[in-house]
Amino acid sequence: MKKFVTVGALAMLMGGTAMAETIGVSVARFDDNGLTIMRNGMTDHVETLDGVELIMEDAQDDVARQLDQINNFIASGVDAIIVNAVDTNATQAMSQAAEAAGVPLVYVNRQPINMDTLPESQAFVASNEIESGTLKAFEICKNLRAAGKSGGATAYMLMGQLSNQAAVQRSKDVEDVLGMDMCNFITLIDSQTANWSRDQAQDLMTNWISSGEPFDAVFANNDEMAIGAIQAMKSAGISMDDVQVGGVDATPDALVSMQAGDMDVTVFQDLAGQGAGSIDTALKLAAGEDVDKTVFIPFKLVTPDNVSEFLN
Repeated sequence: MKKFVTVGALAMLMGGTAMAETIGVSVARFDDNGLTIMRNGMTDHVETLDGVELIMEDAQDDVARQLDQINNFIASGVDAIIVNAVDTNATQAMSQAAEAAGVPLVYVNRQPINMDTLPESQAFVASNEIESGTLKAFEICKNLRAAGKSGGATAYMLMGQLSNQAAVQRSKDVEDVLGMDMCNFITLIDSQTANWSRDQAQDLMTNWISSGEPFDAVFANNDEMAIGAIQAMKSAGISMDDVQVGGVDATPDALVSMQAGDMDVTVFQDLAGQGAGSIDTALKLAAGEDVDKTVFIPFKLVTPDNVSEFLN
């Protein structure tokens, strides 16, 4: 059984003579495939630990709800808090609330805006987003060159929620790669947000296709949007052999898509490792131990040549 409790159950735990270490976790949204992998990484890791309980809450993409959850965790007497931020520009108030209450706080997966001024009792566990978009974009650049398109190619970019540091950085990574001498033959026709969503990406890609503008590649900030773009292209009768498509996360669905010959590039983000790492970091902070302010879990490039290494 997962060591997982709700806020209501916490009050009962607090009333006992023995109290487990309790970590409050606020996740931006539960209905996100990548964040589900991260959450499972947390709960699976806690299964290997003695005397640790999780309170897991869904912020439902609502900044105010998330701040309320953090204040409720503090009022309930948790030993530490983990936050997967809804809006990375809104983390200052969360840090201040936790610091004022003397409760350690760990941000996971999404970099807080106040990263440079985090208190001693706070840390950030994630992967370096400069790597994610860069690995993807450079691999697509190489593939287009190999396909004989170095004389000129065009592409679209699907961006995540622009309130999210990862979306901003991954988009910048692509633009930086396309600014390199080796890759500046690729021109972005348009870049728009699809909010990390497969359905929104499918709708946006359908609109782009209807314009009749030819294109050679699609850069997506995550795999869900890449899959949505693929679905739109296949519905329009576009051969996936003619278009390079790249995402980020190496989710199970993306790996299946790659095996089917639809997705060309993704980047493995060890979301389960981030989840487990955030638990370990929170426990160390709660014990008064020194931790690195930033704990990075490396990204890894995934292509059809090595996709089998990432399949369970």
